[in-house]
Amino acid sequence: MSMNILVAGATGKTGQQVVQNLIDQGHLATALVRGGSDTGALPKGVNLRHGDLTDLQAGVCEGMDAVIFAAGSGSSTGPEMTMKVDRDGAKRLIDLALEAGVKRFVLLSSIGADQSNPTGKIAHYLNAKHEADEHLKQSGLTYSILRPVALTNEGRSENVVLGEGVDKTAQASRADVAFVLAEAATTGRHDGIAQDMQSA
Repeated sequence: MSMNILVAGATGKTGQQVVQNLIDQGHLATALVRGGSDTGALPKGVNLRHGDLTDLQAGVCEGMDAVIFAAGSGSSTGPEMTMKVDRDGAKRLIDLALEAGVKRFVLLSSIGADQSNPTGKIAHYLNAKHEADEHLKQSGLTYSILRPVALTNEGRSENVVLGEGVDKTAQASRADVAFVLAEAATTGRHDGIAQDMQSA
């Protein structure tokens, strides 16, 4: 059955592949984009809905069966923007999805985001992801949280490892991550789970 799915971060390297997966499977994909965003690389057949993750307005999730948050402030931004997008933007989108009666919310997180007090040079990023993860868990929404290891631009692999057996020093291709995110949104196979992921 075809679903209406909103993708935040759709213009990013992973998000574009998420959208393509959804369209290939016959679903109606809608990209949440900022005004002025370069949408030229988005797959044909995607719908656009305007919204800025730093200032989301009510109604952006209306009519959606599922929401996938695959956005990120990017490695070139500072801690303040990371918190605005990866924490506050995600939390706001979760709240709006709940208000809109969305059936499922899928969140792209990160390896290490299960820690409540992370340390190191990306501690602010992991803390933002941790807070977003916890907010989703407590929201009452049916959820799936994916925490991949370091991302690469490789294609789909023969195998994906999920959960306990993940090597935290391994890598995950964006193609595999996109596939699992789309699967989580459309099948319910990963409902109620926060899980690590790597490509094998």
